[in-house]
Amino acid sequence: MKFLKFLGLWVASCGLAILVACNNQAPSTSTTQSPPVASSAPTEQAAHAGHGKKININAAILSELDKLEAKLGVPALSNKIQASRPYGKVEELVSKDVITQAQFDQIKDMVTIEDIQLTGEAKDVDYMLKLGLMKGHMMVAKELLDLGKPEQAEPHIGHPVEEIYADVEDQLNERNVKAFKNELIALQDRVKAGAKDANKTAEEYKASIQSIDGAISVLPDTQRKDHDFVLQVINGLLDTANSEYTAAIADGKVKEAIEYQDSRGFVMYANDLYKGIADQIEKEYPASHKVIVATMADLLKVWPTPIPPQKPVKTPEEVGTLIKQIETETKKAS
Repeated sequence: MKFLKFLGLWVASCGLAILVACNNQAPSTSTTQSPPVASSAPTEQAAHAGHGKKININAAILSELDKLEAKLGVPALSNKIQASRPYGKVEELVSKDVITQAQFDQIKDMVTIEDIQLTGEAKDVDYMLKLGLMKGHMMVAKELLDLGKPEQAEPHIGHPVEEIYADVEDQLNERNVKAFKNELIALQDRVKAGAKDANKTAEEYKASIQSIDGAISVLPDTQRKDHDFVLQVINGLLDTANSEYTAAIADGKVKEAIEYQDSRGFVMYANDLYKGIADQIEKEYPASHKVIVATMADLLKVWPTPIPPQKPVKTPEEVGTLIKQIETETKKAS
């Protein structure tokens, strides 16, 4: 019995010794190999992701939802997503028969139902981008009005007031910007009625543009002239234009004139913004400036007129390549 007791104690002590040795020798890798704990608060990296951030299918405007439409190549998907709101979870895109499971698998990493609260510069970029989308819509609307096509101009005047304004309204209030929704509505109503009085239409268009420009001007002048800030806005506009153009083209033809015109307006305004910082970029980053100017000029040729051509000048893939090239060069200049 003594021998058995001694043997039991010896085995136990050996086991303990082995356990201690293993603990001492094992490398401390748990802090480096374990996956990070997800945080409910957005990180600065996520906030600055710009056009890489997830799309809130409950709140996104059509221009953002068009990125999903372009990804999947499903006509009118943006409107279908909007019409099936609200969603309790992203998987309801499938259960509500908005898209198929196979389609959902392609975009599941792009969508969310959670709001990301932006702060700092990321919030300012978002604010400027939304107002920039308004400007792009209004610029192409003016072209169509000048061509005597108010019925085609109306959707581009409608988007700022019906969608984008609501999306940016909280920020307008925070920044003490005088409300200008009524100016946008007045213009929209006049254009819906046929824009028969050219002088009145011109006055109301001018008032709407001045209001949007006034909202932009509340950002510090130094920020609006800072090339890093402006390049982020430009990339956001071009990314949205890319999605709109992709959604416009099908079977080698421009099937959706509105999306074609949207993308034209966004690229035009992106080009205008670049002109404002071009001297600065040329001085500090001459090689990148040269590529950006040449590529932007090539990109603008995709939209020869606000009226879609019989055959697209470039494919969506070619447009995407040009936009990616500009984005690459802007990163070198940031």
